[in-house]
Amino acid sequence: MIKKIIAVSLLLAQQAYAAPVRDQHWARLANQLFPALVDMGAARPGAAMPVERRIRIDACKQEVACLLNASLWTDAEIDAVAATAAKAPAASWRKATLADDGVKAQVSRELRGLNSIIQVYGQGSAPRYPLVDGPIDVPGSLLFNAAVKDAIALAKASEDDPALPLDPSLPLAIALLDANDRADAIAFEPLDLAHNGAALGRSQIIDWKLFRYTAIIIPGIGPENVGMALSTRGKWNVRLAAKRYADGEAPFIILSGASVHPKGTRFVEAVEMRKALIERFGVPAESIIIEPYARHTTTNLRNVTRRLVALGAPMDKDSLIVTYTNQSRYIESQEFASRNLKELGYMPGTVGSRLSPTELTFRPSAKSLRIDPLDPLDP
Repeated sequence: MIKKIIAVSLLLAQQAYAAPVRDQHWARLANQLFPALVDMGAARPGAAMPVERRIRIDACKQEVACLLNASLWTDAEIDAVAATAAKAPAASWRKATLADDGVKAQVSRELRGLNSIIQVYGQGSAPRYPLVDGPIDVPGSLLFNAAVKDAIALAKASEDDPALPLDPSLPLAIALLDANDRADAIAFEPLDLAHNGAALGRSQIIDWKLFRYTAIIIPGIGPENVGMALSTRGKWNVRLAAKRYADGEAPFIILSGASVHPKGTRFVEAVEMRKALIERFGVPAESIIIEPYARHTTTNLRNVTRRLVALGAPMDKDSLIVTYTNQSRYIESQEFASRNLKELGYMPGTVGSRLSPTELTFRPSAKSLRIDPLDPLDP
């Protein structure tokens, strides 16, 4: 009996001092959505959280409606934490965290995006794109309410996860996405290592001065049939790109498009276009870059810019957008410019000269490197 008591006591002692469990999936998702908040938490765990937040959250005692409301960041809290972050030395931040408009703006973006995740996936607010985004279950339904309650319990069980050390709202937002299987933002990570490695290796020896354009850009245009891998217009775009590549206009083709249209499709536009370029037109794999996250034409150009930066392409040199006539006209329209300013808050680059009904030049902007979890499926 004495031996049994000693064994139980040792087990309890081990449990009391057990190391926290790190969820690698959550860590990747948090890094993709909230790079600045992750950096802040890693540097000084819990230091950035205002005391009133802890009091407010603890007072809810895990009651669902109270906890969701308490977890939202107020404007005053966002301003205070962002201002504190801005005073930290540059060495505190990874390169991916440092947006062109500064740490303060980036922290503010991430906290407002965090709020949006809680509101959409926890409180049932409408997402920006309700036809293709949002929770699995109908907001207010029994299944939705049960999923939210389970997500809160999961977040509580994960509160000591070293990957999410800043504030209880961070594991809550990640848990809400996890409860809805919305890990779209990391579906292809590590993107460049796993999918674009050959092209990135080739980019290290490219003499960019030998080419008229840094890359040929093909934005996605999804089919209307859920069982169709590539639309007829998508096939047209692929042929146009293959022709321009054969002409020696650019060293790379960048294909942009996720699995968005129609809703429920299992096909990823960038992946399907890559297959067509290789199998139908013999374009070498090391000349193709996929960008499989963009869900809209605005983010097509934003995300392509990110891949150009990854390639080491000169930002002061044009790339070439090649796409079917209607989409090409839309990209140079005032309507598209207004949509960029409304949804992204900036222009992802400058649309330049029209060379033909299907071709436009494009000069990328560093603003496209801003991470924004207001769209948590493609930040």
